[in-house]
Amino acid sequence: MIKEAKVDFSFQLYCARNFAPILDILPRLKALGYAQVEGFGGLYAQEPGLAEAVKAAGLTMPTGHFGLDMLKDTSGTMKLAEDLGTKILFCPAIPLLQRTQGEAGWVELAETLGELAETYKAAGFGFGWHNHDFEYRATASGKLPLDIMFETAPNLVWQHDIAWTARGGQDPIAWTRKYADRVVAIHVKDIAPAGECRDEDGWADVGHGTLDWPGIMKVVTSETKAQYFVMEHDNPSDVDRFARRSIEAARNFGV
Repeated sequence: MIKEAKVDFSFQLYCARNFAPILDILPRLKALGYAQVEGFGGLYAQEPGLAEAVKAAGLTMPTGHFGLDMLKDTSGTMKLAEDLGTKILFCPAIPLLQRTQGEAGWVELAETLGELAETYKAAGFGFGWHNHDFEYRATASGKLPLDIMFETAPNLVWQHDIAWTARGGQDPIAWTRKYADRVVAIHVKDIAPAGECRDEDGWADVGHGTLDWPGIMKVVTSETKAQYFVMEHDNPSDVDRFARRSIEAARNFGV
């Protein structure tokens, strides 16, 4: 008998980008017990039948990643989000060359995101940031980009990518608590022991790596506003293995 979790788990479809046709995984995710999926920028234009396929599989897409240029097209992106049933839009990253910018660059980015947040929130959408590790590299002033962004744009919510925070040399639980009122979603991702899973860029199936996921989930579910728990592996060699083993492990996280 399948053990039921108390929270619904989502699946970031970016994990399946190398396993075309990508939408074929949707019924398999549903069969494994996933309730939701999360979209990403490159998927939307490539899959015009995305909304119909998600619905046909019995899934929903309440969250999505959208690049900054796409987000600036507010009317077009709102229409897409409405079609997909997406409730919260996350900006997932910036170009590589901008990731080492000075404090002024981060302030400018945060101001732009803050303005976009007001526009999307006025239309009924949530709007926020999804981190990687580069937001934890101190600027010349000593301030961390993530702090700069949240101080400058108090209206941004946060999708906390737990494993990227750990890869940034930080304590994910401490950061979760620091901005607990911002956390509305997390990426459930794991890191392989040193030297393992090199063909998968050092990532692991959730619950099979080094992170204390039962402890992390306890804090997230009890101390934040998180509603969405999105499984992700940036480079799985077998996406079905990752999807299956991760949700099986998550059912034992006590949430």
